[in-house]
Amino acid sequence: MSGRSPRSDTTLQRLRRYESRNVTFQEADGSWPIVWSKARGTRVTDADGRRYLDLTAAFGVAAAGHANPRVVRAGARQMGTLLHAMGDVHPHPLKADLAQALSRLTFERWTRRTRSRAEGKSVFGTSGSEAVEVALKTARLATGKPGIIAFSGGYHGLGYGALNATHRELFRGPFLNQLREFGHFVAFPEVGTSKALDGMEAAIRRLARTHSVGAILAEPIQARGGIRIPPPGFLRRLRSLADALGAVLILDEIYTGFGRTGLWFACEHESVVPDLICLGKALTGGFPLSACVGKADLMDRAWPPSAGEAIHTSTYLGHPVGCAMALAQIAEIESRQLVQASALRGRELMKGLTTLARRAGSIRRRVRGIGLMAGIELRHADGRPATTESIAVMKELLRRGLIVLPEGADSEVISFTPPLTLSSTELKRTLRILGEVLETCVP
Repeated sequence: MSGRSPRSDTTLQRLRRYESRNVTFQEADGSWPIVWSKARGTRVTDADGRRYLDLTAAFGVAAAGHANPRVVRAGARQMGTLLHAMGDVHPHPLKADLAQALSRLTFERWTRRTRSRAEGKSVFGTSGSEAVEVALKTARLATGKPGIIAFSGGYHGLGYGALNATHRELFRGPFLNQLREFGHFVAFPEVGTSKALDGMEAAIRRLARTHSVGAILAEPIQARGGIRIPPPGFLRRLRSLADALGAVLILDEIYTGFGRTGLWFACEHESVVPDLICLGKALTGGFPLSACVGKADLMDRAWPPSAGEAIHTSTYLGHPVGCAMALAQIAEIESRQLVQASALRGRELMKGLTTLARRAGSIRRRVRGIGLMAGIELRHADGRPATTESIAVMKELLRRGLIVLPEGADSEVISFTPPLTLSSTELKRTLRILGEVLETCVP
């Protein structure tokens, strides 16, 4: 981007010199990336003083807005009191508070009107990948079966355990000869018919006949896979299959959780209760903390009482600052009714994107989404991903002050996962600018 300040240029030059070159992509013409300086609410300011509307919520993290005052105060207050504790050894009160809050938000709320009322028990981590690996370990301990079934296009993190369930070749390929590959993949059903689900079920049952399957792992909506939404009944079918096979149903709601899809958790759209749910990203609004929350009886069956050394732990397990921020983030989402706001604004977003997609041209536009998790896919008439056009749109949107991200294996999907605090005025501006950019960049 032309007109960069020495501060931006110096930052990027130092990253080129001192950071591994496979981390931060830098476009040769300077159009990508920008250097973030500060962020508040839905707005980001770069090192050159330019302001942007963030339509990514920084990978879905800033659900209650960047630097939410309530969350920031909670973190600052905690830093001044107890900056660090001792993971699995000497606990602090907020770890218990957050574990109880997550039980209340998940299993207690899901089962309160049923005969089989349940509570949840948590294992905390620092990344979504770690939460997934805790879930995989839990399933292995509970069932004694090593195999897992995951889905094409799925993304569950890049640790060596999680890579067994992350499908994309870019991430898995270089390390395949080091993976035990206990994960088995079936096609993620996108066609909105029962036949797609029938095919999925048949594939899972075939795998279960030849492999010892202890878990089925799925994202209710694939985020990095391209905002891929399965047909109605997907989660109910998985629940039935897991029960029939004696397997654990793990739902990865690291991206979809905490109101992103217009309900607290995406599994609630089908009233499906998983055995384990993986949480992260919007959990704290900006601090590295994740959680694997499971039904209490399953967790007790899987994990033995501690004899003084935890089987799974880490130095920063249940970090006090992260716990304080998570409790504040949950309270902020509740008090401001941001889950309901996500549903309302999401309907407006989908209506606007659908209108923009109606324009006929050589590039086909396909819209999908739910709540404030939406995408517009660009493909050529012959079905090839319109990657060049998609990237051009994103760069032009950035130049015009809108931050978006590419999703899908070929970056063919322009995704929108803004803070749940996005205003109607900001949404209208987004749709207006997007319409203008599509007219310019997409024939």
